[in-house]
Amino acid sequence: MARLALVTGGTRGIGAAIAERLQRDGLRVAVTYRGNDAAARAFSERTAIPVFRWDVADFDACARGVAEVAAALAQPVDVLINNAGITRDGALHKMSPEQWRAVIDDDLNACFNMSRAVIGGMRDRGWGRIVNIASINGQKGQFGQTNYAAAKAGVIGFTKALALESAHKGITVNVVAPGYTATEMVAAVDPKVLDGIVGQIPVGRLGRPEEIAHAVAFLVDDLSGFITGSTVSINGGQYMV
Repeated sequence: MARLALVTGGTRGIGAAIAERLQRDGLRVAVTYRGNDAAARAFSERTAIPVFRWDVADFDACARGVAEVAAALAQPVDVLINNAGITRDGALHKMSPEQWRAVIDDDLNACFNMSRAVIGGMRDRGWGRIVNIASINGQKGQFGQTNYAAAKAGVIGFTKALALESAHKGITVNVVAPGYTATEMVAAVDPKVLDGIVGQIPVGRLGRPEEIAHAVAFLVDDLSGFITGSTVSINGGQYMV
């Protein structure tokens, strides 16, 4: 039986591209979403990928949700893609505690919540793949995003530590750090600001969600078992580590 992959925030943008790519590669796929029922319904109708609604910032909801997915599809989750995330931008001297906590909860704590829900089973079975989606801004920082940059930098550190803990159990844990990618979130940026961003990207364009999905598909492949604790930067040369 094909392995089951679970993609959080998987009904739109990069998450949807990842889910569809993994499906094409022969995995069984399920996705989570938090609130946009219309988008989730349209995605599921178009792809036949089952969707499950819960808040990945809620530890107990993640435990229940993962159990629900495993029961509904009659197999455990062997591949986890922690993709869900939000932004609540603002300079630190104007940032509210709510803006800070919301981003830390959704972008960093959710990685713990979801990974904690699947890691025991992966360890018992002796195989697993976890890929966490970070960001170029977690590597280099970004004006107005102390919360987001902190969360995504935290994701990278979380990944390295979990990779060390899990390697001897046949589980790899890696990061994909996209640069500016053509999603709904980026499309909402002021066109003049967006032009300035593209002007800083050496390849001269935004990334495509399918390019991020390609890297994720590579990392979850059986032949990628010797890659763990790594950060794959996909940013068109905008930031080189």
